[in-house]
Amino acid sequence: MGTSLILVAIIVLVALAFDFINGFHDAANSIATVVATRVLTPYQAVLWAATFNFIAVFVVGTGVAKTVGSGMIDLQYVTPYVILGGLIGAITWDLITWWFGLPTSSSHALIGGYAGAAMARVAHLRGLNRIFDAIIWGAWIKTLVFILIAPLMGMTLAYALMIAVYWLFRNASPLKMDKYFRRLQLASSALLSFSHGGNDAQKTAGIIAGVLVAAGVLKTFEIPKWVIFAAYGAIALGTLSGGWRIVHTMGSRLTRLKPRSGFCAETAAAISILFATEYAHLPVSTTHVTAGAIAGVGSIQRLKAVRWGLATNILWAWILTIPAAALVGSLSMAFIQLFVS
Repeated sequence: MGTSLILVAIIVLVALAFDFINGFHDAANSIATVVATRVLTPYQAVLWAATFNFIAVFVVGTGVAKTVGSGMIDLQYVTPYVILGGLIGAITWDLITWWFGLPTSSSHALIGGYAGAAMARVAHLRGLNRIFDAIIWGAWIKTLVFILIAPLMGMTLAYALMIAVYWLFRNASPLKMDKYFRRLQLASSALLSFSHGGNDAQKTAGIIAGVLVAAGVLKTFEIPKWVIFAAYGAIALGTLSGGWRIVHTMGSRLTRLKPRSGFCAETAAAISILFATEYAHLPVSTTHVTAGAIAGVGSIQRLKAVRWGLATNILWAWILTIPAAALVGSLSMAFIQLFVS
């Protein structure tokens, strides 16, 4: 075995640290609406979300983990150092955007950092003109297309759910509606947290499995049980830690939410994420879907109800995530290669 087990253990711990950061960075996606509508206090909400983040481990499969770990980057160019460089890129971008309160995608930061590090490895081995040899374009095209589809899916479904709610409760007063939906929002927020854990924890599990294959610990690409449970545990603990800067942006600054609109936004986002997880096996951005769903319910009465200036800033952060994380990942890998062959 050419690579030290100590190095492998360190990279696994770094991957779990990313998963933890993913949890607190993306906690806003799961709890922003339920906190904004005052159905739960912030501390009740993170406990609720973390619980359902972890429960997904017993239900959801490993399709997304296999896509991220072996379907996006050519494994012949992957070494433990490549994965380490990619994780540094993802963690750096996540921390920068968390600091500024921007709800960007940890998923896209991870695949961007991973791709950037792999391309830096190819540049080192074969020259700059061959850097895209590291990319498996089929999975990337689907993922990039879903960057556009995911928020639109969340927005459209949330808008449709709001229309259905208003029609079904057309004879009820807003006060009576909110009485019902305060209870229903507990279920919708649980479903969103479940879907978040089910998609996002798998990404880290796929990366860890990639490390084990690259180091020769695993002969073929598979997801060991301990990897799955470690990834789900790390993201649940991260969610418990909060992420209040982004909760504020998602829950109150983008649009004003009530229990009925919070229920529709959470349900729409959860359905969209579960579709991507179970049927497409793609790493979808919980952030993108949830922001789209919130914009969808906010625009049901009038477009000005959504703060489109803030939404534009969020959109730019989304666009920059993959290239920015890829840049940091490639620079990290270039630095690592100064000391290793």
